[in-house]
Amino acid sequence: MEFDVYLRFLLALAVVLGLIAALTWAARRFGIGGSMLPMKARTTRLAVVDALMLDPKRRLVLIRRDDREHLVILGPTGETVVESGIPGSASPVSDNPSSAKGQP
Repeated sequence: MEFDVYLRFLLALAVVLGLIAALTWAARRFGIGGSMLPMKARTTRLAVVDALMLDPKRRLVLIRRDDREHLVILGPTGETVVESGIPGSASPVSDNPSSAKGQP
């Protein structure tokens, strides 16, 4: 084989990789296949408020959706809703015990 066959192969490979990169950039730039709203304009409705490891395989998670909180146990076999529809707190809970009422 001559050198021009290898050169054409490398040029064709570069063109294909360039097209893949251009399509990936365009998909990210214009939001093809995802949400039509840009990430900055979206409001967050979901949040993980707190998580606690129960044992090496299970975790207790408090999830906030809009103004409601849901207590869920996550494990290797699935998830279990412990309590649902808990009214959400207006302010985050403080871990500082001296900030409790009645403490100086």
